[in-house]
Amino acid sequence: MFVAVKSFFSPLYGRLRRAAGAALAAGLAWGAGSSATAASLTVLMGDDVAASSEFVQRLRADQEPGGRFELVRLAPGGADPQASTEAADAERTANSGVRTRSLRTASDAPLTMAVGPAAARAAVERPGHEPLVLAMLSRLEYETLKAASPALRRGDRRVGVLLRDPAMADQLALINAVLPQKHRVGVVATPESEPLVRELQRAAQGANPAWELRVEYAPDARSLAAALRLVVPQSDALMVLPDLIGDNQAATLSVLRAGAGAGLPVFGASEGLVRSGGLAAAVSTPSQLAQQARLLGQKVAGASVGAGAGGSSNNVPLVEAATPATVRVNATVARGLGLRLPEERELADRLAPPR
Repeated sequence: MFVAVKSFFSPLYGRLRRAAGAALAAGLAWGAGSSATAASLTVLMGDDVAASSEFVQRLRADQEPGGRFELVRLAPGGADPQASTEAADAERTANSGVRTRSLRTASDAPLTMAVGPAAARAAVERPGHEPLVLAMLSRLEYETLKAASPALRRGDRRVGVLLRDPAMADQLALINAVLPQKHRVGVVATPESEPLVRELQRAAQGANPAWELRVEYAPDARSLAAALRLVVPQSDALMVLPDLIGDNQAATLSVLRAGAGAGLPVFGASEGLVRSGGLAAAVSTPSQLAQQARLLGQKVAGASVGAGAGGSSNNVPLVEAATPATVRVNATVARGLGLRLPEERELADRLAPPR
């Protein structure tokens, strides 16, 4: 069995910050009221991990002057709200306009934002019609929630979903920027990773020129080595997906060792991968994700009721992948492979063209 080990990372560049600031300065409203109305945001928090705390802190720091910011801390398991702690009370005193209240009285908020999978589950099942943004979810966590919660597609509520990992198209763009003459990528995935594999296949087919993918599946840790022996000889680079393999340190190290033994660079979506011996990764920070979540909230709140957050008639949630904030490169690995790479800032700029 693979054990999940996740990490979130480092400073972001200012492009999205400037874009978010420009949008807020232009007076875009979150709720159904006029553009002169200050924003009102209810945040559901189902865990105390550092990444979630950083995400919420950035939301609070970027709150519009005079806006209402209400933090709801869910009990373990995300079933019920729990009273604010003394630390939260101190925060409330130190931050004017910031209050923590019961989940059951939050239905009048123009926008609710759930942070993490536990909060997302609670938010989807709760009553109410206010627009909803689910943030800090992996693609696989969102797929699990979608399968288990029919309420996610309710016709009377607009929903947006912000994934915490960059899109596969951005991951392939990073490989292309580092290895412009190579177009064979090898991946070992788990059966549960099928949504990620399908996204990767669509991105590979849509690229110009198209990528040649070799995908093998490893149902368990023991089959990982056999899958790698099939993938490595037919690849110019290896990619570690944000799945049960990418979230497990031992499994990730197996991929890294296989790549090193064959002289192949390994790419992924975590800074931890780069520190452990991967060549490069496109990453998004909790702070950057909070800014992107605000912009997504504006889109969701501005959609017509019944038309869906994405404007479709069946009210499919509007799903966005994280826009890469930066690129991390392992300079030691690059030298060992004989590669001269652009600066991290330049690589990050190449991954974020105007959309």
